Amino acid sequence: MTISFNHTIVFSRDRSVSALFFTTLFGLPDAVAAGPFLAVGLGNGVTLDFATSPVEVLPQHYAFLVSETDFDAIYGRICANGMDHWADPRKARPGEINRNDGGRGVYFHDPDGHNLEIITRPYGSGG
Repeated sequence: MTISFNHTIVFSRDRSVSALFFTTLFGLPDAVAAGPFLAVGLGNGVTLDFATSPVEVLPQHYAFLVSETDFDAIYGRICANGMDHWADPRKARPGEINRNDGGRGVYFHDPDGHNLEIITRPYGSGG
């Protein structure tokens, strides 16, 4: 049996603001309305379905494996927008990226406080 991840719901204070932040920062096509959600498609057929939450949004962690080229573009937008970012999840290395497993990675927040991460090599892949 093959099991593939298909979608997840990302709760936000305003689904439009959050979906636009994500598509703009990641350089993705506009979100598509899907019932009460705004679906943002990722390259592997997975969607992030943004929903406006009726209760306080609790921060979650979302990590994305990106190419070196995409990392450069996304990180460039993070810096150009003056966004806080860290090399580590504990925020002990502000304004830096990491070089874990021979790749690059960085942590930052979306407008709802979700902890986002982009990496160019999966953890444990060596390097």
